[in-house]
Amino acid sequence: MLVLTEDALIVCAHELGEVGLAPRQDWVTINGRKVLVDNDPESRPISRCPNIGVAIKPCQQTLRVDQGYSEFVRIGGQRICLDTVVGKTDGTPPGVVIYHVRQPGQDFVDGSA
Repeated sequence: MLVLTEDALIVCAHELGEVGLAPRQDWVTINGRKVLVDNDPESRPISRCPNIGVAIKPCQQTLRVDQGYSEFVRIGGQRICLDTVVGKTDGTPPGVVIYHVRQPGQDFVDGSA
């Protein structure tokens, strides 16, 4: 499981909606890019979700992460994010549409141990 950086590509289930990331910590990096930690993928804006129509709300924000935080590796007490991050969006139908990692932002550091 690879560690996520600020260059990670996280998308909604509709595959075109991209999550805007804003890392909260800046003292641990991989190849000069900030590592994402617990809560970084949550409550983030989603842009370009194509799920639009009458009575259909596109994915516009991420909700709580359901899985994908390391149980072993922490930065400043916050669990690091792994490429297994999955959570729900606020899109239609509510509480069903997920977001997931398409690209972790780096291919070097494994955080599974």
